Amino acid sequence: LKPIKGRWACLPLGCRFYHRQKDIAAGKINVRRHGQVPVFQSKMAQAAAMILPVATHFSGHTPLIVCDSWFGNNGLWKPLNAAEPSIHLLSRLRNSTVLYAEPADAARTAKGRPRKYGDRCGSVTELATSLRAQAQRYTVQLYGKAREIRAYDQVCLLKTLRCPVRVVWVFRKTQWVAFFTTDLTLSVTQIIEYYGARWKIEAGFKEIKQEIGSARSQNRTADAVTNHL
Repeated sequence: LKPIKGRWACLPLGCRFYHRQKDIAAGKINVRRHGQVPVFQSKMAQAAAMILPVATHFSGHTPLIVCDSWFGNNGLWKPLNAAEPSIHLLSRLRNSTVLYAEPADAARTAKGRPRKYGDRCGSVTELATSLRAQAQRYTVQLYGKAREIRAYDQVCLLKTLRCPVRVVWVFRKTQWVAFFTTDLTLSVTQIIEYYGARWKIEAGFKEIKQEIGSARSQNRTADAVTNHL
């Protein structure tokens, strides 16, 4: 994602063919590439395999991966967190996710193993209800326009990632949405604007399917699809 002339653009840097494990085990013709059957990789492993080589080109910087809620979990975060340089994640929280406070200093100095998590703050939905009245107004650049929104942010612990994250609730008239990032230095407006820019990725998929013609392709093998594109 890159801002060009004041608007975000999606610049594709890589792609992977995903095949089901049972199709690879059966050695079906449509999974073969150059006559060879590939080794199975999950979608999380494929995503990490694409991200890590790109991140090495930005030494001295901390890349930020913006993804939807399906990828926003430990399946993608674990290999990214172990990388050098470090890579941060920004995604959307599921409504049922439970958030925890950081452990108090007294809990860390008490006898026995120190607590990793503090008290249970509540689910994302429960907190959205209680924090709506404390939301502040921000002006953000979304979809090419300056928009005024109401939001509230708080640093919490996620057991799914096992690390502190900054959570931002964005409140509309009757609805709300919650985002999180492992980069605690990002501001509220940056978190909202970066995730809003993610829609350009979805628009990029539409362009690939309609304008390039991949949706009309009848090819079923990896080599044929590559040749068609």
